[in-house]
Amino acid sequence: MRCIALLGRKDEPTDAVEEYCRYLANALHTHNIDMEICRVPWASKGWPHALRDLRSQSSQWQGQWVLLQYTALAWSARGFPQKVLSVLRILKSSAARVAIVFHDAEPFSGNRLIDSFRHFVQVRTMRRALAIADLAIFTVPPQNLSWPPKSLPPQVHFIPVGANMPVPLDASAAQPSVTPKSVAVFGITGGHAGARETQLILSAVCHAAKTLGPLHLSVFGRHAELHEAVLAEGLRGVPVTLTVEGVLDAAEVVRRLSASTVLLFVRGSVCSRRGSAIAGISCGLPVVGFSGSETASPITDAGVLLVPPDRPDQLNDALVRVLSDTALRAELCRRSQDAHRAHFSWDSISARFTALLV
Repeated sequence: MRCIALLGRKDEPTDAVEEYCRYLANALHTHNIDMEICRVPWASKGWPHALRDLRSQSSQWQGQWVLLQYTALAWSARGFPQKVLSVLRILKSSAARVAIVFHDAEPFSGNRLIDSFRHFVQVRTMRRALAIADLAIFTVPPQNLSWPPKSLPPQVHFIPVGANMPVPLDASAAQPSVTPKSVAVFGITGGHAGARETQLILSAVCHAAKTLGPLHLSVFGRHAELHEAVLAEGLRGVPVTLTVEGVLDAAEVVRRLSASTVLLFVRGSVCSRRGSAIAGISCGLPVVGFSGSETASPITDAGVLLVPPDRPDQLNDALVRVLSDTALRAELCRRSQDAHRAHFSWDSISARFTALLV
């Protein structure tokens, strides 16, 4: 069986959706499904040319599943993704079987007038896309979202994302005897959000070090190096050694996480579409972070200790609990291992896709 993963604009410097598709394609091979990755190159060729090319290309896809990967910015430079509806209609007209994978599960938010209009356009676009598609895959439980109909149509299904890393199915838990204990932070958001996240990291780690003694803080991944100076200054005089690295290859990420005691995640809420949080779970780590509207099982079955987003002070205490309580930490590690095997491994994810596609 052959299917297509259809992507929009490539994200830089790393494209998590493309990596997701590559890991999924590799896992689907074991189910005798060959998945080819294609792009609609609207960003380089313009929409008219890109859609003409798609009409020609999709004429060969009759009867095949095409899994369109949806994020708002993959289909619009400014988050107004209405053109994705033209893509879906072309696929339907070519007699392809159309699935849409919603990586952006909720519309963007904001307080400006343009933010409200963008939110409206995204909701309308996602609802129309849901109506067009033969199959819709949500990466968070759709009943937790604000915009799908309360009575979900039968083509709607939930499949969490996996870690875009070569994590073995029997990933071992972090070793509680590592000294000093190490706090990992995998990626920081760019812009103003990243500045806020950096302050949350400093607050939690400084509190833990002053309470428990020497720690190591390992910050790596996208935008990490942009915040190195602020992190170093904020840790001055605190018993914390600091390592900051930028984007690493997947095997190096696994090594950094496996050498850590806990993953501190402050890039929004911990949920089943957050690949960097799931990376920690898949490496058998406890995860300390925030809950949110998208937080639900199976994330809550993993080894996570979450606090309300409006109580960032509780993040400090949660990190201390995980670092200081050996029994709690071992239990959280076990839960993360079990959740990885049952829900977040690519074996589990590909089996769920196969059940829908075959």
